[in-house]
Amino acid sequence: MACRVLVVGAGLTGSLSACLLRRELKDKNVHIVVWDKARGVGGRMSTFRPPDPSCHSADLGAQYISATREYARSHHSFYTELLEEGILRPLDCAVEGLRHKDGSTDYVAPLGMSSVVKHFLRHSGEPDLFLEHQVSGLYRRGSSWEVHRKQGDSQNFDSVLLTIPVPQILQLEGDLGDGEPT
Repeated sequence: MACRVLVVGAGLTGSLSACLLRRELKDKNVHIVVWDKARGVGGRMSTFRPPDPSCHSADLGAQYISATREYARSHHSFYTELLEEGILRPLDCAVEGLRHKDGSTDYVAPLGMSSVVKHFLRHSGEPDLFLEHQVSGLYRRGSSWEVHRKQGDSQNFDSVLLTIPVPQILQLEGDLGDGEPT
């Protein structure tokens, strides 16, 4: 039977975590599931697309990514992957009010910042992605977790990875913070 892993949050951290889990556990029988409370992926890297495709889109959180030389060097494989696939490109124009730091590079996503998140979700083996799934509580049940949704139902998982903002984690009911770490 497959080990069921729930990643809560379909933003950059959640999508990259799902991708890294898949890459590290590619030969293992692991079933990755991603839940997000929103109607779309991206979190703080969401891109708004109006119903009319001829209209422009708008990034609703991060509009660009800045990387110092050291950061880009330590995360070289991610930047190379995103640049080679055309997901990111260096910002090559002046932006009024942008405070550029010496030695850093600014990147934009031509298809919107959510394309970065979508890229990592695609490369995570196409996990089961469920939108409008808001977690309300996590309860320890032996060696697994019973995860409750705000909508009232629940599912069991072997592992749960919370990638949502801390204020949202603090609102969750259940067994978080009780007992010894697992």
